[in-house]
Amino acid sequence: MKTSLKISAIALSLTALFTLNVKAQDNRGTEPTKTTNSSRIKLSVGPDLALPVGGLSNAYSVGFGGSVQADFPVVKDQLFITVNAGYLNFFKDNSNVGNDLQLIPVKAGLKYFPVKNFYLQGEAGASFLANKSDIGATNSASFVYAPQIGYQFGLGGSNYLDAGVRFEGNSKFTDLGKSNNFFGLRVAYSFGL
Repeated sequence: MKTSLKISAIALSLTALFTLNVKAQDNRGTEPTKTTNSSRIKLSVGPDLALPVGGLSNAYSVGFGGSVQADFPVVKDQLFITVNAGYLNFFKDNSNVGNDLQLIPVKAGLKYFPVKNFYLQGEAGASFLANKSDIGATNSASFVYAPQIGYQFGLGGSNYLDAGVRFEGNSKFTDLGKSNNFFGLRVAYSFGL
């Protein structure tokens, strides 16, 4: 199960990258077409704040980390395929837990702009435990899904400040455990490539 989950996440990410990055161009005898800021690949980098809910909040107080995301245009100005990878460290809350929880989420999904600068985003993938043996987990990876809403504040040119709030759900890390969920805030610097 662990291996198939990892392979599925990697295959989904690679398929999204290769499918959207391939574009046929034929400019023989014509002027090169101009590319607008919104029809280019966007890259964003920024910090993440996570507030555990449910069973995860019984052992951990808050999580901090960062992530990198690439947005590949599908429909100009409206629809993008996203690929996201990051790192989150959840700090232990009480003495019953031995160590912090360290996650490496890898997700792919869609980002849709119903109106200018406001977006709805949904992603799914895998979340890998960086310290499985330290916390006594039986699974090294879990399924993760993350619906998100956000807003992009223009900074000039193709640069934006991308602020989003999400609910991120992770399946259980132990055979007897519960799901590990949290609310996340991501504020990232976004720029066109």
